[in-house]
Amino acid sequence: MQRINANRIYLTLIIALVFQILPWSGFGLYIHPDFVLLVLLYWILRAPKLCSIGTAWLSGLVIDLATGSLFGQNALAYALTAFFAVTYQRRLILFTVWQQTAYVFLLLIVNQICLLVLKLFAGGENPGWLYFLPCISGILLWYVVAFSSVGSHGKSKNN
Repeated sequence: MQRINANRIYLTLIIALVFQILPWSGFGLYIHPDFVLLVLLYWILRAPKLCSIGTAWLSGLVIDLATGSLFGQNALAYALTAFFAVTYQRRLILFTVWQQTAYVFLLLIVNQICLLVLKLFAGGENPGWLYFLPCISGILLWYVVAFSSVGSHGKSKNN
């Protein structure tokens, strides 16, 4: 097993931030996943001592500043999602890839609902069902990454 250090975690978070703030247009605006949240969830599940709720909160503040959204909304949503991820982290490692994928899908929905509620409280309009498309594209990306990381360690949890 390869040793994980904090520099690797922060490098992947910076790369995810770059993908997050790319100028998406057209239908890509609706379907692009929350790359930073996916990377946070990955590291929270793989290295909870190096990537924690505080890292999620700080990443959310950076996303708020980078995207110009209401300051603190992504920080709160990321911290809440990270809390649920950390709460069940030890049990989640024992799950199969499919079970982990289902749980991460629920975490992505929790994040989107939290953001939706905060936007509605701030006076925003209801965006409709398209608002949840990033959860679907995010879980597809999660499955590709989770399946490749399980396969690279020589252990197949799909059985």
